[in-house]
Amino acid sequence: MASLEQLKLTFFDECSELLQQTETGLTDIKNGQDTDEAVNAVFRAVHSVKGGAGIFGFEALVEFAHVFETVLDAVRRGSLTASPDVVDVLLAASDVLSDLVQMSRSGEAIVPGFGSECRTALEHLMARDKTGDAASQAGESAAPADFDGIEFTPVRADQFDGAAANADGIRTFQITFRPKPELLKKANEPLYIVRELRKLGELDLVAATDELPGLAELEFDRPYIGWTGTLRTTAAREQVDEVFEFVVGDCELGIEELADANSATLVEVPQSPPLAMEEPSAVTPAAAEKTAGSSAPGGAVNTALSAANPGHVPAAKPAATTTRIELEKIDRVVNMVGELVISQAMLGQIVNDLPEGTSNRLAQIVEEVVHHTRELKDSVMSMRAQPVGSVFQRMPRLVRELATKTCKKVRLEMSGETTEVDRSIIERLGDPLTHIIRNAVDHGIEAPADRLTAGKNEEGAIRLAAEHRGGRIIIEISDDGAGINSDRVLKKAQEKGLVGADAVLSDDEINNLIMLPGFSTAEKISDISGRGVGMDVVRSNIQDIGGRISLKSERGRGMMIQLALPLTLAVMDGMVIKVAQETYVVAMSAIVECLRPARSDINSLIGTRGMLKLRGDLVPLVSLGDLLNLNSTADESDDCVVIITEAGDGKRFGLVLDELCGHQQVVIKSIEESYGSVPGIAAATILGNGRVAFILDVEKLSDLAASASPNVAIAAKKASAAKVAIN
Repeated sequence: MASLEQLKLTFFDECSELLQQTETGLTDIKNGQDTDEAVNAVFRAVHSVKGGAGIFGFEALVEFAHVFETVLDAVRRGSLTASPDVVDVLLAASDVLSDLVQMSRSGEAIVPGFGSECRTALEHLMARDKTGDAASQAGESAAPADFDGIEFTPVRADQFDGAAANADGIRTFQITFRPKPELLKKANEPLYIVRELRKLGELDLVAATDELPGLAELEFDRPYIGWTGTLRTTAAREQVDEVFEFVVGDCELGIEELADANSATLVEVPQSPPLAMEEPSAVTPAAAEKTAGSSAPGGAVNTALSAANPGHVPAAKPAATTTRIELEKIDRVVNMVGELVISQAMLGQIVNDLPEGTSNRLAQIVEEVVHHTRELKDSVMSMRAQPVGSVFQRMPRLVRELATKTCKKVRLEMSGETTEVDRSIIERLGDPLTHIIRNAVDHGIEAPADRLTAGKNEEGAIRLAAEHRGGRIIIEISDDGAGINSDRVLKKAQEKGLVGADAVLSDDEINNLIMLPGFSTAEKISDISGRGVGMDVVRSNIQDIGGRISLKSERGRGMMIQLALPLTLAVMDGMVIKVAQETYVVAMSAIVECLRPARSDINSLIGTRGMLKLRGDLVPLVSLGDLLNLNSTADESDDCVVIITEAGDGKRFGLVLDELCGHQQVVIKSIEESYGSVPGIAAATILGNGRVAFILDVEKLSDLAASASPNVAIAAKKASAAKVAIN
């Protein structure tokens, strides 16, 4: 039996999904995309948050969500137009709702009046809606028309959707409601339904306690009591159905409209039969809501009609079921798969060392084990994968708040939100994206007046996109702002002593100066920027997870920053190499190509370790033996191997080494926990022979190659000491 705390965790996890739906739906409404469906989706999401919050007693959350929901209902009914000013208020309400959920989750005390400005704006919209309704009703109740001496009284069409109402417009509904065991587990609350029904009119209920067990057998998260009763109301049938909209698959429900003995009807109208709800096969409230929303009016499905017409049986559509698993459990499975990969590599090494006649059959079996291990690894890693949308969804709010602070008009466009990447990458992606977008709004996008002067739309655009490319995930953040002022950046760098006064740099080299620690071009310090902390942190964070960052800027046209990230930090495909007597691993995603160049293709050039002529281009070479202080003979040999790879700025260079030992999956083991950071070394792994091998950090190796030789020697000593510590 789940504990109350476990149920709360489930509720908050679902809130995260629902808030994402709200943000996406409101953005679609603002952009004019599928407005009706988007409004319904947002309304259902806010309603679900409110219902779950009521179960756990989060009163502040319930009260705000109720006002938010009321305005959304007015938009849904069409009595309030989803104009830009209305959508802006709804977006602000979404932000406040998200804050309330977060504070409720953390247990933080919610100060009285939190979000009061936004709530006041919502109440103004409610008042506008009521004014519109009053005008509409005044038009409907105009003086009766006179036609040939016969007086006709206008009657609303919704009075004839079931049985006829009596002279006062009062209808009587007989309702039977019995919750299913899983209703409470899906954050639905029977008492909330009762309260909503009482708002519609006079409600008389009788409890059904026939399934109530003894006290010792009670389960707190399972409903046992159902009820039957009558509702006398002036509301239409659809309004009664809407009360049950979100529990449609989690209860046995019957709603029958009764003919009133006092009503004077000229024609007999068939009574609506009891409604039996079909049960959705999805296990989340959001999925149940989608099923309800696609049913008959009010989310009900009239199975009595199917019984009357046996030939008409709705086809059941298979739906994917989901389950929630603690991340800790998945991490344990990932670690076990990692150990299995190591054991499989060791087994392969043992088989290779056996005599040829003995090893043939074993080699076939090992190949099968390798194949199945790879499939298992891929399946487990897909369980850890999450769409980058979980990070992207935080950015629209950030852009709105920054645009307000800077008095700019900014539009955020997102694509590729469903691109999946390991959650360990996702967790470390939020801060870099936040820094980049803050800079884009504060420094990149111009003020509306300046944009109009430059012949641009006064509203600036920031684009955030993600895709899989070449075994990596590529995230691009671009804007149509002013771009980087190279002259200003160079001058600032010289003032701070970051660049010599006589230095001659290309535009790309100048632009990359913004990633130096402590660099900022802001004239004054604000709560947005100006302290010199930002892009250097971005580059450091991206490099720490094995990624690389590059930027391109065009003066007056905008800037684009590209992040190239690994798909996972647990298991990767690597190339095993040898330098002197040492073995290393290079990530396959970092390798462009491998080759054995002829000595005639390598040219000496002052200030370099050699240049390789490759298809008309010159590629600088870097000797791994020199970098790691090893006695490699690769430089003197005509049989050396060169791995062509790319640095963070997109420039290629070649790593000169002794031997390629083959491609294999390797498990990534951190060395920072046991030793600390080592320049040029990203992590370690265990090979099939049981020995430790370092995974090289290509990005850092490029920096080391450009640095002074004493730094290289220090890095090499650190690497040797680290290997001793790990062994």
